[in-house]
Amino acid sequence: MGRVAVLALRVVLAIALAGSLVVQGLMVPLLWMDLDDAPAAVRIPVVVIVVLGIVTLQVTAVCIWRLLTMVRRGTVFSHGAFRYVDIVIGAIAAASLLTFGMAVALAPGEAVAPGIVGLVCGLSVVVAGVALVVYVLRMLLAQAVATDHEAQQLRAELDEVI
Repeated sequence: MGRVAVLALRVVLAIALAGSLVVQGLMVPLLWMDLDDAPAAVRIPVVVIVVLGIVTLQVTAVCIWRLLTMVRRGTVFSHGAFRYVDIVIGAIAAASLLTFGMAVALAPGEAVAPGIVGLVCGLSVVVAGVALVVYVLRMLLAQAVATDHEAQQLRAELDEVI
């Protein structure tokens, strides 16, 4: 991965993290005030789901930042990378559940159209699909780590022969 690509992704991650902090600090309290007329059974779950959803994005961004550091150092094809990839998979799966929870929180009553609730449910399936894609990429990483380990062993044997 080139230096420019790593730098560009780090800039995007930094902007996303800064933006998520702004949303947590400014927009969530405004959302809380905006939902003042909503019943507590809707208001509290919606705000909690939004905050936890932002946390899943922040966790994912931090893990990707750590993986980029491993890429820069040339250590991404090691067992240490699995920890961050597993956390990313878990965060995306949690985001999928939170998205479905948002649909459940919005479903009662007539404030939100059933079609919107259905779209939010569909979005939760799409987010779960992203978690599955990352899981497939994790399996590819596992194959790359195994191949790298095998190549190191073959080099060591070759060095002994020479």
